[in-house]
Amino acid sequence: MIRALVTGSRGQVGVDLVRMLEGRAEVLAHDRASLDLADEGSIRNAVRDARPQLILNAGAYTNVDRAETESELALAVNGRAPGILAEEAKRAGAVLVHFSTDYVFDGTKPTAYLESDATGPINAYGRTKLEGELAVARSGCDHVILRTSWVYAPHGRNFLLTMLRLAATQPEIRVVDDQHGAPTSSRQLADTVASILLGQDRERPIEEADLARGRAASGLYHATAGGECTWFEFAQAIFDERARRAGQAFTAPRVVAIPTAQYRTPAKRPANSRLSNEKLAAAFGVRLTGWREALREAMSALA
Repeated sequence: MIRALVTGSRGQVGVDLVRMLEGRAEVLAHDRASLDLADEGSIRNAVRDARPQLILNAGAYTNVDRAETESELALAVNGRAPGILAEEAKRAGAVLVHFSTDYVFDGTKPTAYLESDATGPINAYGRTKLEGELAVARSGCDHVILRTSWVYAPHGRNFLLTMLRLAATQPEIRVVDDQHGAPTSSRQLADTVASILLGQDRERPIEEADLARGRAASGLYHATAGGECTWFEFAQAIFDERARRAGQAFTAPRVVAIPTAQYRTPAKRPANSRLSNEKLAAAFGVRLTGWREALREAMSALA
């Protein structure tokens, strides 16, 4: 059984990564209190003390709008910290799994983005996440970068929980209907990491030999739920699923579709966040489940 270090262990993805690793690895879970990704010394000390064979960087600065005014902090956490983790991973001979975002693209492509497509982030968050990707790649460590999109979970702060909270008090909710992507649950991402490392035989400990899969296919991959929708369609699906479970005990709000131009935010969002997952499937035989199925699983966890 290997030793795995997880950053951002109390975040959406971190919680499910730690849960997935239980019984499969010796887990050293770090939240911000024990490993501050804005502090180089904190990062290096944590990794050197742990001597892990696997590092999973689920920590990030994720407030997209606030990143416009806190760009230096966002850059430290999203841009510089991954590079430091990568340097320490190379020093320890560890494999680094790092999570990135669809926001590295400008969203103007009419079809799903490939890993080889030119990047062009249109907000500070996307720029800092792109810096993190580049820093990991430059390090020369064995790594798997997973770009994903529209992440949510039955815990934390996310679109799913926001919609359910608003439904309790708002008879009408206005939701953008001209941004396209794939809502991806944190559970799906944790399952993807398990499949990359263990293949089909996932109910066993992770051994050093399993890390060879990641080392052999080191690189950048897209990992999003199957299918696509708009934020408006995602909101409707959330309320439909809630109504199906609660029956007459739940009255769904009226969901009104609006264009992005009517929903002003400090940070611009890409209109197209669709990512092709074909490279991930070819390298590891991994395909994420459809977004509607994943939503049902998340709603079951909430119940």
